[in-house]
Amino acid sequence: MISPDDYTFISDLLKKQSGLALGPGKEYLLESRLPSVAVTYGHEDIGALMTALRAMPSKQLVKHVCDAMTTNETMFFRDGKPFVTLEKELLPAAAKRAKALGRPVRLWCAASSTGQEPYTIAMIVAQMEAQLGGARVDITATDYSSAALARAKAGVYNQFEVQRGLPVQLLMKHFKPHPEGFELSADIRNRVTYQEINLLDPFPVSWQFDIIFCRNVLIYFDVPTKKDIIDRMARLLTPGGGLFLGGTESTLGITESVVRVTGNAGGLFCKPGDIQHHLAAA
Repeated sequence: MISPDDYTFISDLLKKQSGLALGPGKEYLLESRLPSVAVTYGHEDIGALMTALRAMPSKQLVKHVCDAMTTNETMFFRDGKPFVTLEKELLPAAAKRAKALGRPVRLWCAASSTGQEPYTIAMIVAQMEAQLGGARVDITATDYSSAALARAKAGVYNQFEVQRGLPVQLLMKHFKPHPEGFELSADIRNRVTYQEINLLDPFPVSWQFDIIFCRNVLIYFDVPTKKDIIDRMARLLTPGGGLFLGGTESTLGITESVVRVTGNAGGLFCKPGDIQHHLAAA
């Protein structure tokens, strides 16, 4: 079992490096996820791994520990409604604004995990090309975990993964058989650009987005960290832009930089000055 001192130490390390607020009573997560990391780096057990982390650990070891503790739960078309709102409201409106400015629509999928969410968006964009009037949609997908990003870039999913939310007609249209399951077509994969990004770090100064997805990740952070991330994302939104959070996530008591769009909008938030635009379309 992990000692109380080791638990406090690793909790502080995770909070500092990745923003993950482990909280009390999660010893079982460490005990289930860290033994493989210990073995990989030649340590006998978690205690020896903690000793190494307390000494002068390599950046690679610290990153590997944080990666192991990151939850990568995801699926195609997760929760449904955000993608309906994206297709019916946000993408057509963003395409109209972007074409008037002579630029592409810019969309960011933060905490993209193993790629199901950005590829869901890419498949929606592919089927909307005529409706978007030739507007290009640039999809940037980021995650803290290098292992998750490697899987996302490969675009290979097993039977269980494609059965979770992916309509069979899209499976037949965009995937082909692969020894490990199914491989996504190059056309859809090439619509997404992946980057390794820690949400705690400053965002690139050139970033501006019409649409941001950051769903079901802020629940793992404490309130000050949530506020910091949401406020910085709000500053990246172009006029009329929207931020999707998880369906159960709220900004009440956290920040006023974005407000929830009422109605059945699928966890859509926007800047206060844009609320009337989104309410009219909700």
